[in-house]
Amino acid sequence: MSTDTASPRTPERTAPPRPGSPAAPARAGAPRAAWASKAAVNGVLIMLALYTLMPISWLLVAATKNRRDLFGTGGFSFGEFNLFSNVHEVFTHNDGIYGRWLLNTLLYAVVGSALSSLISVAAGYAFDKYAFAGKEKLFGVVLAGVLVPGAVLTLPMYLLASKAGLTNTYWALLIPSLVNPFGVYLARVFSEGYVPYEVIEAARVDGAGEVRTFRAIALPMLAPGFVTLFLFSFTASWNNFYGALVMLNDKDLYPVSLGLHMWNVSITESPEMYSLAITGSLIAVIPLVAAFLLLQRFWRSGLTAGAVK
Repeated sequence: MSTDTASPRTPERTAPPRPGSPAAPARAGAPRAAWASKAAVNGVLIMLALYTLMPISWLLVAATKNRRDLFGTGGFSFGEFNLFSNVHEVFTHNDGIYGRWLLNTLLYAVVGSALSSLISVAAGYAFDKYAFAGKEKLFGVVLAGVLVPGAVLTLPMYLLASKAGLTNTYWALLIPSLVNPFGVYLARVFSEGYVPYEVIEAARVDGAGEVRTFRAIALPMLAPGFVTLFLFSFTASWNNFYGALVMLNDKDLYPVSLGLHMWNVSITESPEMYSLAITGSLIAVIPLVAAFLLLQRFWRSGLTAGAVK
């Protein structure tokens, strides 16, 4: 009796497409299209980088020139190096008023931003972790505040500050900076991404109160979000010009942005103020750059909050 044994089938192999076949151009065109898209994206990024860095580069070059070279040479051409003399003149002009402006700006930006970020983090945490009547409607009101431009609120805030007797004081700029609807929205996103609800429940089971739970457990977890909010608020407060222009009359209370504007206005009467305004503008940029460089590891991680569940 004969038995038939079935031989295993070998998989059919398809011959590679010839250069003239229709599949070959598609494969060859894919790397070319990818290279073209990368080149286009890189070209746009380079243009944006040049657009961003060109004013700073001009400011850096102009701050190193004396008054003669400032108008006698090209915008990006170096002249006689005079940076340290210009810086000394900035800090000694008018009994060192520029140094006081810098200290005022640090007060407005650091203290105001720290308190604003803490309030925003606490409010966002409450919106995320607590259930109460009208929660979503109240949060909708907060989001509506994001849509209102700050310049529109300046005049009503001035009238309120005038009624309260706070105009031409430090409080006229510190109190409005505490309210940050966009910060509350971001803080709620950070709380959803960084603070698991199970950790809060475990703290409550262990007997921790709500304030202690927020201070000892939630707030350290929200440190990247806090720093991110602080940097956003710090930048806005440091560059706050219109609010200071409306609220303040005393030069000793000016922030550096308003003080530089006053120097710039007086250029037509005193041309020597031109170099002071340029060098002062360069000095005013340094704290912003330093803040972003020192805190970048926090805010870069904070930008990814809630990205992965």
